[in-house]
Amino acid sequence: MPDCTERPPTEIGHHAWQARLTLGFRDDAGTTRLVRREHTGPLRVQKPLYPESPAICHAIVVHPPGGVVGGDQLEIDAHVHAGAHAFLTTPGAGKWYRANGRISRQRVTLRADAGAAVEWLPQETIFFNDVHVELAHHVALAADASYLGCEILCLGRRAAGETFGSGQVHQRTSVRRGGRLLWWEQGVLTPATLASPLGLAEHTVCATLLAVGNVLPAAVVAQLRELGTESQFGVTQMKHVLAVRWLGHDSEAARERMLAAWAIVRPALLNQPPFDPRSWRT
Repeated sequence: MPDCTERPPTEIGHHAWQARLTLGFRDDAGTTRLVRREHTGPLRVQKPLYPESPAICHAIVVHPPGGVVGGDQLEIDAHVHAGAHAFLTTPGAGKWYRANGRISRQRVTLRADAGAAVEWLPQETIFFNDVHVELAHHVALAADASYLGCEILCLGRRAAGETFGSGQVHQRTSVRRGGRLLWWEQGVLTPATLASPLGLAEHTVCATLLAVGNVLPAAVVAQLRELGTESQFGVTQMKHVLAVRWLGHDSEAARERMLAAWAIVRPALLNQPPFDPRSWRT
């Protein structure tokens, strides 16, 4: 029988990708237009989409190789100009394969000017055994701009019987609004972190949703907390930052929980109704 086990791209003679994508969005009389789209290496946005209204431009970030191999370097920079609204997502799960002695990196920089909004909702990220990854995610907002972002991280592929027995994932996240640092988080995910009761407590999937902007009403926070009563789910409001966290073992459960939270937060934060992201269902 053929071996259908998923394998990373061949690393024999593999030259590390240096990929960069630069995007710019501007408001044009009520329509958000993708006015800048530059790329180097395998990162693309094929075309702007408007599944909701002309006011919100959707951009699906595509990484054609389908996975990140040791040594690859990815950089995404998106600038949402005054009054515009951009929604950024991906067409499928991100896959980070073994390090093979080299560090893989991804840096995401999001900027939103006065009265602008940026949403960052990629599908889940899967880290295979023996990865060495450095992730940086930085958001810079004007004093009245808003950000709504979500990340789902999967250590190993539990459904396929694959564990995260070795490797490390370094994370660094910052959010500034009006020049003030509102959120700073850094850490390292390793097998020891996964096993520790002070870490992931043996959970293999962790998800975080951040909402930054106007302070959300107490009723919204209460509604979010009704999504889950287990100890692995939590909601915290810290002035202009709201954080939703979830720990578990199932990426599908993580995405359903995060989409449910996003559907509650989006109308309150951005004055926009939720919708069913088509790319998340394909």
